[in-house]
Amino acid sequence: MADESRVGVDLGSRTTKIVVLKSEAIVHADVFDTTPDPLPAIREKLAPWAGLPIRATGYGRRMLEQELGARVITEIKACARGAHHIRPACRLVIDIGGQDAKVIRVRPDGGFEDFELNDRCSAGTGRFLEVMARALGYTLDEFCREAMQADRAVTVSSMCTVFAESEVVALIARGEDRRRLALGLYQSIVDRVHPLVARLETEGEVIFCGGVARSRCVASLLGRKIKREVVVPPYPQILSALGAALTD
Repeated sequence: MADESRVGVDLGSRTTKIVVLKSEAIVHADVFDTTPDPLPAIREKLAPWAGLPIRATGYGRRMLEQELGARVITEIKACARGAHHIRPACRLVIDIGGQDAKVIRVRPDGGFEDFELNDRCSAGTGRFLEVMARALGYTLDEFCREAMQADRAVTVSSMCTVFAESEVVALIARGEDRRRLALGLYQSIVDRVHPLVARLETEGEVIFCGGVARSRCVASLLGRKIKREVVVPPYPQILSALGAALTD
């Protein structure tokens, strides 16, 4: 893209991410909630950058193609490209967002070699964490902090968000410790994504991104499970928007 300026938009199920690049350097980034009618907010956010080419990815990419004339980039391709730009030694990306989880094997040139995807339900995703935090009476920040202080995890057998919420409520009613439950729920997320990681095992750096990567508890448990360092970039939510903007 040389000296060209571009905008990348990742219209996700829970949040929308915007990255503005000039000569491959980030000059602006924004993350905000995706509403049932996301276009007015996106148009307002993009107004200062009117006229720049737009690359769109995420669940709502086809809407942005139709309404804004954006070029569409697949989520897998965008995420791999963004991770490679931030960490060129990256060879595996674990992306857990609001409604799905992806694991991507990245080539040395930033393209993707293979991927595994769990998008059949919200179990083990950001939406799952939101529901479980509410069931335990925590904010998301408290949920992570309290889990990391637990002396052991209590196993929650249900992975379906609806059934897990009912199980947690029942365990609380029986007097189970909320911190231990919180740690058990975080561990269940890691256990669910681990088979995807195992199928794509490779050398090189492992990057953890997406909204769930903001949880230090998940990152820590994930590193222990796969017995490797897991790198969380400073702004883990914007990698796909960044990668979309970088893609020709």
